[in-house]
Amino acid sequence: MTVSEIKLKLRTYILQHHLRGESDANLKDDTPLRTSGIIDSIGTIELVTFVEDTFGIELEAHETGVEHFDRIDDLAALIAAKTGA
Repeated sequence: MTVSEIKLKLRTYILQHHLRGESDANLKDDTPLRTSGIIDSIGTIELVTFVEDTFGIELEAHETGVEHFDRIDDLAALIAAKTGA
């Protein structure tokens, strides 16, 4: 799976579960998700579960911090590194 495909899956999930009704043009790869309040603590847990299930990886607690889970760019890079994409 390419990084572009990873980003598309993440963007689709976020739009469907956290930004219902929002235009996909308004969600950029560098849009802050957690620090802007789009995704709260419960949403982060849901996103972790989605990432683990969708991409077949296991995330360590330190990998779920803001440095990896605030922007689609950062999250896609983490997933790509863990999956060898």
